[in-house]
Amino acid sequence: MKNNSLVDYFAFILLKVFGPVFRALPVSFCYFLGRSLGYFLYHFDRRHRVIAYSNIKEALGNKLTPREISGITKSFYQSFGQSIIEVFLIPRIDKNYLKKYVEVSGVENIRNAFKKGKGVILLVVHECGWELSNVVAASLGFSFNVIVRDQGLPRLNGLLNKFRSEKGAKVIARGEELRQLIAVFKNNEAVAMTLDQGGASGELVNFFGRSASMSTGAIKLALKYDAQLLPVFFERVGGPYSKVIIKEPMEIIKGMDVKENLRSNLQRAIGIFENHIASYPKEYLWTYKVWKYSDLKRILLLSDGKTGHLRQVQAVKEIILKELEGRKVKAEVLSATVDFKNDSAKVAFILRSCFATKFNSQSYLRYLQECLKTDTYNKLIIYKPDIVVSCGSSAAGVNYIIAKSNLAKSIVIMRSRLFNANKFDLVIAPKHDNLRAERNILQINGALNLINDDYLKTQGELLKKNIPGYDPKFIYIGLLMGGDSKKFILNESMVKELVTGFKKAAEELDAGILMTTSRRTPKRIELLLKNELKDYGRSKLQIIANENNIPQAVGGILSLSSLIITSPESISMISEAASSGKPVLVFDIPGLSNKHKRFLKNLSQGGYIYLTKTNEVAENLKRLLSQSSKPNKLNDSLLVREALRGIL
Repeated sequence: MKNNSLVDYFAFILLKVFGPVFRALPVSFCYFLGRSLGYFLYHFDRRHRVIAYSNIKEALGNKLTPREISGITKSFYQSFGQSIIEVFLIPRIDKNYLKKYVEVSGVENIRNAFKKGKGVILLVVHECGWELSNVVAASLGFSFNVIVRDQGLPRLNGLLNKFRSEKGAKVIARGEELRQLIAVFKNNEAVAMTLDQGGASGELVNFFGRSASMSTGAIKLALKYDAQLLPVFFERVGGPYSKVIIKEPMEIIKGMDVKENLRSNLQRAIGIFENHIASYPKEYLWTYKVWKYSDLKRILLLSDGKTGHLRQVQAVKEIILKELEGRKVKAEVLSATVDFKNDSAKVAFILRSCFATKFNSQSYLRYLQECLKTDTYNKLIIYKPDIVVSCGSSAAGVNYIIAKSNLAKSIVIMRSRLFNANKFDLVIAPKHDNLRAERNILQINGALNLINDDYLKTQGELLKKNIPGYDPKFIYIGLLMGGDSKKFILNESMVKELVTGFKKAAEELDAGILMTTSRRTPKRIELLLKNELKDYGRSKLQIIANENNIPQAVGGILSLSSLIITSPESISMISEAASSGKPVLVFDIPGLSNKHKRFLKNLSQGGYIYLTKTNEVAENLKRLLSQSSKPNKLNDSLLVREALRGIL
């Protein structure tokens, strides 16, 4: 382990110099200083405070409000501060001190356990009164051992081990424990061992409803050497007054399966401590990432109500699911629509959230409550996600607050320029947005979508049922017609010119036409298309989305068509078409924004689409069908998956 020499030297001097000062002060005043120290740490140890808050919410959040969770977090820090002061007081703690300030219950359980003659394991979790509990155990009149972990602080560890030894504890250093533990059980002695914080090598068991890595050492030793396992709890009553509770030995169950023996007994043991932690949450050490190695990840999808944005969020979800599946990690998908109370509340929240940081995000939860509709807020505040995905500027701020207050990864698509990109773990932005290249910005060619080979095959099979006399050997031309936008209007005369062109191409190519409009298609264009294709024999499918839309319309047409024609205004629709791997013609109509023009230019130069004038559609359709080379297939999903691997 890395030697933190400066920290080690400073902590050693602090304990050596100020220890006698604290030990000369009244005990009650020392604990007052400890609470004050905890209060100070609560406000300035921002990184660990966020971790503690998130962990407490994960464990107890279904029963608590954000304010109550913050209250427990503050109480934990105050108890932790008192535990730090207790380290200074260890040389002062004697039998008279323990008799006055510490109540020990269950001592008879240890005596009875020693009668088995095979050693005793005092089973503990990381709680605030760890050092005081060691002193208590060492004072009970039996041979007591404690395993200490090397923290890369040799001077400080040496001084603490001296304190422990002076109080009667035998110190077992990490790395040498196996040989010494065998002697402990052979000599019928006691040793304290932690159950939690299993790390990468631990065993996953259920802890407050979710798998967490727990240490297996104590259970393995109990199974192998028949040592007695006694759970020990710590409770701080108030000031210097505390309780140490020694429970009856936990029965070790043995079956035929060694792995199952380990896991089932570990689960039973952690369940005992789970109940205690739920009753006394301020005592547990919440400042490490309890569920870091869990085999379950929760994905929260935030929708701003726009269909195109939701599709992109769902596309990212599918990529995440595949990546987690490859890692054998289970996934739970959550969803919420971000509904603000009104437009003013939306603007106010976006502006406020720009100033949020990962350390103060929890304080911004009250702004969520003020600005979001009650149902939306109540849903979001209960969720405990590991990954938050959103699309669009209005959802970006909500994403950030929810993600950081839950220690979750934050992934945004098309975030607002008001937000610093460094706030998020990953920003997915189209190249035509012209964002400055940064470490966590992934620039993609189009809009993310669900189009892949499996999706197209499924959608195609579904759509065949709607096409009378469908013939797989027949050539089909697909038409995806969009609609008007704020600054763009579909020109009727040019659309009519377009229809004339692809009808001519259909005749010359002996092809059928599969057509669908969108929800945005204006009535006048719908009427034009219906009139032009009503009695046209080669029109095999006409879907007017505002009248008889079917879910598989777009995906099915992309699957069954040999060539695709799309209107130019929808980035999502064109991206879907280009992701199919089919030749895509995008017809040009004036009025597009500069952003759209950049988008079309980028895709055209990349060989993903072909641009055409409406009066040249027939000629270009015939040319594309006759050429042997295939267009480039838009596959932004691969880029996203590579980027996600680095943050999941």
